[in-house]
Amino acid sequence: MFDVGFSELVLVAIVALLVVGPERLPKVARVAGMWLGRARRTLGAVKQEIDREMKASELADILKQQALSQSVESIIEISTQTAAAPATITSATTASTDSTPAVPASSPTDSTTLRD
Repeated sequence: MFDVGFSELVLVAIVALLVVGPERLPKVARVAGMWLGRARRTLGAVKQEIDREMKASELADILKQQALSQSVESIIEISTQTAAAPATITSATTASTDSTPAVPASSPTDSTTLRD
């Protein structure tokens, strides 16, 4: 993020030594180190929380897609079942009408034909 080289660190150390003084410099460096550590830990925790939320969001999206695909599959399954149902009903009705034999009007077994 920041490109800080050795020369910049030396410059900051010299300015700190001049401003703070040699007596308080170790205490200031210790406090600055503690603050820097806290900032890094906080930044790491925030990054982990953001990653966790992104993964939860991706998981929620995947679950929504699965729910939609399952509902689409159930609609397709229901529509195929209803499309197959009329075919079985019509075949059952044609089978029931075909089960009664059709006897022609001038059948040789007719008693009126035998008398003539």
